[in-house]
Amino acid sequence: MLEQTTLMEKTLPPNLQRPDVTKTLDRIAEEIPIDEAHPLPFPFNQRTFCRYEPIEKRIDKIRVLVVNDLLRDENDLSETGAKELGKKANSELTRERWISGLALENINNNIIRLVKKPDYKNVHLSEVTEAVKDYRPQAIVMSGTLRDFDFYKQKYLDDFSAFIHETKIPVLGICGAHQLIGQSFGAKIITLDNLDPHLKRNNRVCEYQYRFIKITDMSDPIFAGVNNEEDGTWQDYTKEAEILRVWQNHGLQLDRVPTGFKLIVTSYLCKNQMMVKRSDGQMIYTVQYHLEKSFEDWSKNRTRWEHLNESRDGRIIFENFLRLALEYQS
Repeated sequence: MLEQTTLMEKTLPPNLQRPDVTKTLDRIAEEIPIDEAHPLPFPFNQRTFCRYEPIEKRIDKIRVLVVNDLLRDENDLSETGAKELGKKANSELTRERWISGLALENINNNIIRLVKKPDYKNVHLSEVTEAVKDYRPQAIVMSGTLRDFDFYKQKYLDDFSAFIHETKIPVLGICGAHQLIGQSFGAKIITLDNLDPHLKRNNRVCEYQYRFIKITDMSDPIFAGVNNEEDGTWQDYTKEAEILRVWQNHGLQLDRVPTGFKLIVTSYLCKNQMMVKRSDGQMIYTVQYHLEKSFEDWSKNRTRWEHLNESRDGRIIFENFLRLALEYQS
């Protein structure tokens, strides 16, 4: 208790650094049950560390088309977008191009670090149809977005809707792409407090942190290895709960699961966290969370875009998608 008291004294303001105060605080801390101090759905207090899990490249090669879904310049804007951005359009789009570079880097790094002979190409949303014809990818991964889709030229949205209904190439849509694909199949995009996006452009309710979300169909092959009972990874205390730990960064969501899709991950604030379409000769996975944040912590100076913890579950799901895409093609 002496060492604890000394540490607490150092962290308290001078007016509270008295033996009677620190001893009282220590006594109160000892009397608080662990479950009350840590109101989490499972006993995280039982482990204070993460086991080391080696990452091996188990995919030989694959061609991946990486789609940039963010706006590039004023030519991409709709009348609504041009009007609302106004004189700030140039500076706002400059910032958006910078963010799109970070988003694509994260996706590219997943491919580079998971595939022995990676082959990928970055294109814009407006170029998808032609790029597929020229590049002939074995998988498509689509990035998140920054703006609401009524800021985009309607032609981009119409062309993509036609493409996504017809393509037989496996697709993984991330965050904004999850919403874009859902909208293309008839779902509506709303805020997290169930408003039309144009009614609340700013100060939205957002998820911007690591969150725990619930798998609703553990039998889907996309979750292979997430709860690996043999290697004893850091998640082995969540096996029964079937929980994922992922990075969230969004203020919009889909109002429902569109026809033809199946919900496979959910959460309390945003119900549609992940869905899949395996019909009509298609394999389309979409995730509201950012599974591509897996490798950005490595060999970089941290900024607000980097996080102290690796998105281990996101990495496994990303790798599983690439593996399933190859199986689908064969």
